[in-house]
Amino acid sequence: MQATKKASRTGLSQKRRQMRMRLWPLIEDEHLWLRTKSVGFTTIPRTLPIVNRILDIQAGKGFPVSATYLALWCHVFDEGFIEVRNSRELAYESGFGGPRAEATWKTRMKKLESLGVIQSKPGVHGDYQYILMLNPYQVIEKLYENKPKDFAFQALLSRMLHVGADDIVF
Repeated sequence: MQATKKASRTGLSQKRRQMRMRLWPLIEDEHLWLRTKSVGFTTIPRTLPIVNRILDIQAGKGFPVSATYLALWCHVFDEGFIEVRNSRELAYESGFGGPRAEATWKTRMKKLESLGVIQSKPGVHGDYQYILMLNPYQVIEKLYENKPKDFAFQALLSRMLHVGADDIVF
């Protein structure tokens, strides 16, 4: 099954490349930011915009967490683990500035932890030095366990089907 998925992805990749070449024939690869040829990339869920929307809704008015969650995804590696050595920098990347930047960032981290998408452990660099990124699909499924499935949840399921994610049993 895994070989079939990889072959399918390779075929689709070639088709997308051919289409791109037809639409933009004068643009060379060196003018594009290609993951396989550049460094500084990470793997994120293709559904992240919808996941972020759901997390913002679940966090409640006045506590948007999506920018903080995105910043965490930009720091995570394949082990699902982040070591935060500079919380001020991560606060800035999350969209917070000024004298209350770190305090605001910490409230968003606390909210993300209460929603269940992260777990944290303190260290010498602060309360959130070690972050574990949990599977957002499983967390969202649990958040909606005893609630009506709203438009955002249905949008997530639809996008998951489209990208082939099977972390939630439909």
